[in-house]
Amino acid sequence: MGSLVLIRHGQSQWNLENRFTGWVDVPLTEAGREEARRGAELLRPMRFNRAFTSALQRAQQTLQIVLETLGQTGIPIERDSALNERHYGALQGLDKAETAKKYGEEHVRIWRRSYDVPPPKEKTAWNPQGISESLKDTAARTLPYFKSKILPRVTAGETILVVAHGNSLRSIVMDLDHLTKEQVLELNLATGAPIIYEIDSSGKVTKHTATPLSQPRSPH
Repeated sequence: MGSLVLIRHGQSQWNLENRFTGWVDVPLTEAGREEARRGAELLRPMRFNRAFTSALQRAQQTLQIVLETLGQTGIPIERDSALNERHYGALQGLDKAETAKKYGEEHVRIWRRSYDVPPPKEKTAWNPQGISESLKDTAARTLPYFKSKILPRVTAGETILVVAHGNSLRSIVMDLDHLTKEQVLELNLATGAPIIYEIDSSGKVTKHTATPLSQPRSPH
């Protein structure tokens, strides 16, 4: 029996400013750092074999704080962009008011609350690549990495920590909890709050424990 702990990064500066963040590499706020410390305290009895995180600093900073709080900074860490947040395309850098003014509230609602409709891909200062992702697209890059790199360690009996983002973690939870497309759209993960799974050697979830510390923030 192995254990998997998922943690969404603590509040970032753009979470605070209510901006679509996506792949923009913004740091944690002090409140986000405190969320990471509080989340770590809930994991005090656990000893991790390895940790995984994204290529973005807000997730890496959260992971570092969690490991420092637990006194486990010596464990192996793997960083990969497969665990990055959903890419919000032309919406990156905009707050809700700016987005609604530019595109209309109905379009914004569809982009935020649909499973397979991505935001506009136009190039902007915060989206020089001219790309964007739906939640379906995010799952298509996150889940193969999860199933090939992370889950086999859990099914082998290891205790694994994953610190990532609202949408990449939603993809993982959707798979583990067998959620429908409609159900996952209603799933928002609280920042800094661990979710703990116990998983047997066949990959079956035998126990799922949520430890919310605050109201979930918007998954951007």
